[in-house]
Formats: sequence, structure tokens, C-alpha cells
Amino acid sequence: MKDLRQFYINGQWVDPVQTNDLHVENPANEEMIATISLGAAADVEAAVASAKAAFTLYSQISVDERVALMEKLLQIYMSRVDEMAAAISMEMGAPISFATAAQADCGRGHIATAIEALKVFEFERQVLNTCIVKEPIGVCGFITPWNWPINQITCKVAPALATGCTMVLKPSEIAPISGHLFSEMVHEAGFPAGVYNMVNGDGPDVGAVISSHPDIDMVSFTGSTRAGILVAKAAAETVKRVTQELGGKSPNIIFEDADLEVAVRSGVTNMMGNTGQSCNAPSRMLVQASVYDRAVQIAKQAAEKIKVAQPTERGLASGSTI
Repeated sequence: MKDLRQFYINGQWVDPVQTNDLHVENPANEEMIATISLGAAADVEAAVASAKAAFTLYSQISVDERVALMEKLLQIYMSRVDEMAAAISMEMGAPISFATAAQADCGRGHIATAIEALKVFEFERQVLNTCIVKEPIGVCGFITPWNWPINQITCKVAPALATGCTMVLKPSEIAPISGHLFSEMVHEAGFPAGVYNMVNGDGPDVGAVISSHPDIDMVSFTGSTRAGILVAKAAAETVKRVTQELGGKSPNIIFEDADLEVAVRSGVTNMMGNTGQSCNAPSRMLVQASVYDRAVQIAKQAAEKIKVAQPTERGLASGSTI
């Protein structure tokens, strides 16, 4: 069982101010796979202070320096991408083929995209007699979910690193292994101490502190609508910027002139991918009455072809093996 009780603060792996152990469970077989410590306000305070101090220098380094750091991070990520896929599959149950081809690859994609955007982004431009300068926001707080763990971590962290922001990340406490692994990669890439900080914990004791902290300039949250409301309320007192991705699970709408075989079968397959744990999974179909019975038959046939297995078994990368 992995011992992941330390946090990454100010360029170092540090013990929590007060130990509060939580065992992490593999959802496929209910085995305990790791132990983390749930942080508290004091841990967040240390991480935020570190990020705030680092912002003065990091926000001023050149674009070329940031590109070099990001490219080093991408290189390290790719050298450990199989390790990342295995961590994701183990912590949240994604089929290993899907975890490799989709989940872990998203991390690569977000880092690579941030690098390419950084190389061409105009931080300054002249409009008539006015010079418009775009500056980094400051200290960012990132709260990420368990169902696409490294996708949500990198889609927040990579642009922040690219633009000169510093940050505090709180990964999901029930899928923290990928976040810990990513923190190792950031450390190895050589980002200045304090630029990136990671504190494990739950919503009430860590997420709420991040959301309300006066020295955090922007908070980004992905998760439930219920928790998003709490984040927005907590952030309002300090008038920080808030970006949220909430809820999901939209329906498919199918009319009688659609190709039923394609529409219904793809809807079922897309729902089953990633063991059904995706915010864009079409969890229901709204079907025109004239073709409803036929759609039910097709959906039944498609569902019966889905193989349910252990996530360690290799199957289709699309996730049809779950």
C-alpha cells in the first residue's frame, strides 16, 4: 500500500501539520491501495503563502523560460505515462486500455496545448495609442474531481504554469494517486519552489479554505452543482474570480428521421465508456414516440454486447470493455 501522506509545498514534500489518515480504496475490488492525510486550514495557509511569495518572481520570468519548463514537464510526463495510466485505473476504476488511450493521454494533450499556445500568445499588443498588457491572475486555487483526475488537473495547472500564475491544487481525496504522481513530475521538471503546491483533503476542511482564502485570486472547481454553489458563496466575500464546471449527464435527443442504429448504439457505447463516470456521458435518451420501441430494442442489443470485467483486463480503448 502506497504511503502518500505528505503534501507538496514550497518545492518540498512535507508532513501535514496534523495527521488525519484516509485509506484510498480501489473501487473495482475494494482493496486498500494507498494512505493519504486529509489536510486542514494550516496546511492550506502554508501552501498559499508559498504560492504568494513565488508569484513575484515567477510572474516575471520570460516566456522562453516558461516554455522550457513546460517542455521538460511534458518530457517527464511522457516517460511516466504508463505509470499514470496504471494509477488512474487503480484509483478510480477506468479500464486500463481506456486509462492509457484517453485518461492519461489527456494529460499529455493539455500540457502540449498549453506549450503551443504559450509560444504564440500575445501578452502585449498596441491598439492605436494604447498598449494592452495581459498579466497572470496571481495565486490560483484548483479543486479537481475523481472521474477524470489527471485530465482536470492538467487542464487547470498547465495553462496556469504557462501564463505565470502560481497555484494550490486539491485533488480528489478518493482518487489522489495521479495527483501525487503529477506533483512528482512538476518537482522533477524544476519549477521554482512555491509555484506549484498540492494539498490533499476534503471539501469542508481544504476546499472551503481555498475558496475563501483572501490571498487566492482565482478558484477553479470541477464537480457537483451542490458543491459548486458552496464554492461560489465562499469566494464571494473576497471577490475572487471563479470558474466552474458543474453537473453534466446530458440527454440524447433522437427523432424519427435519425439513423437509429447509429444514434442509439453510439449513445449506449458513449454512456458505458469510462465505466459510465463521465460528465458528458449521455445517461438518457429522449426518443420520438414513433420510433421508441425500435430504439429500446437497439439499446438492449447494444447493452448486452458490453463486457463487464476487471479494469486490469485490456479491452477496446473506447471503453466498451468496462
